[in-house]
Amino acid sequence: MYYDDDTIEQVRSSNDIVDVVSTYVQLKRRGANYVGLCPFHNEKTGSFSVNRNMQIFKCFGCGVSGNVFGFIERTENISFPEAVEYLAKRAGITLPEKKNDGYDSSKRNIKERIALINKEAATYYYRMLRSKEGHNAYEYLKKRGLSDETINSFGLGFAGRYSDGLYKYMKTLGLSDEELATSGLFSISEKGVYDKFWDRVIFPIMDQRGRVIAFGGRIMSKAENAPKYLNSPETELFLKSENLYGLHLAKKTKEKFFLLAEGYMDVIALHQAGFDNAVASLGTSLTERQANRIKGYTESVVITYDSDGAGRKAALRAIPILKNVGLSVKVLNMKPYKDPDEFICAIGADEYRKRIETAVNGFDFEAGVLEESHDMDDPDSKTQFDHRIAETIAKIDDPMARHNHIEAAAKKYNIDPVELKREVNRIGAALKVRENNEREKERAKATREIKPETAMKHTEYMLLNMLVSNKNAYQATKDILEKGDFSGDVEQRIFEYLTNDYERTGETVGARIVEKFETADEQKKVADILMTSGDFDESSDEERRMAFADFVTGVKKAAIERKVGDAMNKGDGAALIELLKIEDGLENLRKKLINTNLS
Repeated sequence: MYYDDDTIEQVRSSNDIVDVVSTYVQLKRRGANYVGLCPFHNEKTGSFSVNRNMQIFKCFGCGVSGNVFGFIERTENISFPEAVEYLAKRAGITLPEKKNDGYDSSKRNIKERIALINKEAATYYYRMLRSKEGHNAYEYLKKRGLSDETINSFGLGFAGRYSDGLYKYMKTLGLSDEELATSGLFSISEKGVYDKFWDRVIFPIMDQRGRVIAFGGRIMSKAENAPKYLNSPETELFLKSENLYGLHLAKKTKEKFFLLAEGYMDVIALHQAGFDNAVASLGTSLTERQANRIKGYTESVVITYDSDGAGRKAALRAIPILKNVGLSVKVLNMKPYKDPDEFICAIGADEYRKRIETAVNGFDFEAGVLEESHDMDDPDSKTQFDHRIAETIAKIDDPMARHNHIEAAAKKYNIDPVELKREVNRIGAALKVRENNEREKERAKATREIKPETAMKHTEYMLLNMLVSNKNAYQATKDILEKGDFSGDVEQRIFEYLTNDYERTGETVGARIVEKFETADEQKKVADILMTSGDFDESSDEERRMAFADFVTGVKKAAIERKVGDAMNKGDGAALIELLKIEDGLENLRKKLINTNLS
């Protein structure tokens, strides 16, 4: 099943990639590109780049690249047709019926199969909770204060007391062991097949679209060596680092902020108490991908982690991650209670809402934790505290916010404002140097990983980039370059596609060229090639024209050398003489191309 090319192009052209990516990543303009922190791997410096002219993205840290469809496929963990539908809805486009064409992606089929298995598993667990066998599990949830409405809303269930209950149920549906193995719900070995979850209260984990993608389970028995909580392993459908528990419900909230909790029961208790904006990470520290996902729905977050030492450390780790993606952050104080569930059970939802209203901003929370760990009456300890405060302020990007925090901290903690500002600037400058060094390391690493095998390959990439991004460059070479001048199949096809686009419509877009390649590996290579733009954003017009002339003549010279070798092998003297004449004229061609208007 697929959509025709015209429909796909309409959807793509209606979704500017910078606008789409900006809902997930905080982007800053840098020359012709927009840069930010990559949503697909953890990094401290922005190596993720989006090009509006090309309509493609690339991370110079992890090497991921593609067009707007590829970005949505990765961020939303969906297939290409689903990405088309997602972006069509975003742009208000009504899609035609899909066409049958043998479109078959094994990865897509695996995801759909896992989603089907998870749906059936959730049904099984749901029914088991309401059976005689699940009575103890049901009573456990009721004792935790959950209503039937809440239990049903979150689809809570029970994995039976036997280690093969789910497996037997799945076999009645005609599913093979091979299919079941992809779900992560079963342990399959020579000894047999066993359920991963049994004798546990089950918490279905859903993605933002409401699909069951995994499960969490809380053990009911006192079995030795069994973990109290157990999560599904990662699969093609489920990645812990990018999903949030409760997001499918929280995204519908009318509140202007999200509550970020630690566990399943915290989220469930908050929703039952009327706080329908609560979410939680899945048994791991908050990641940038999760923060970016939150950013897609709100601008503000109130952290409501446990009030113990581990919870405070987790909050300190989460604050910069949330800030780095552009979220406003506050931290809620629940003392003397440990977590939201305990707090609400003890003194109620109204008191919890008052705590939300008095939550402190992320900086004040960090400063408060620092103050508790220093003796403010001891000069040496106080000096250490002052330096740490300066370090914290120096990490604030916004100059106005940095200035305001300097003034506030100087007043509150009795620090000379001039000295504090000087220390903040000193540390900020050092951090900037460190960030630039790390960025260069990231770029160097990416260059080593995707570096063309020869300098000529790099020249071809640079030239193809210029031809796609600059119509004048194409017009200047339309009677000079030909498909055979490029050394590889992918490079030749890129040239062929861009030529056809220019001749047919008078323009071309990098993202449209990416779509013409079928395999994911080819699409990645094309995106890599088209994002090989060098440092032209910071170059003068003269430097760009000279580079363009060098690229064209360099590619022509290499092509001629290949053809000369063929002519010599074939003994074709006439062709050899003609090729040598063309080679002799390359210097004059270079001088002519230097005058090309590329602005």
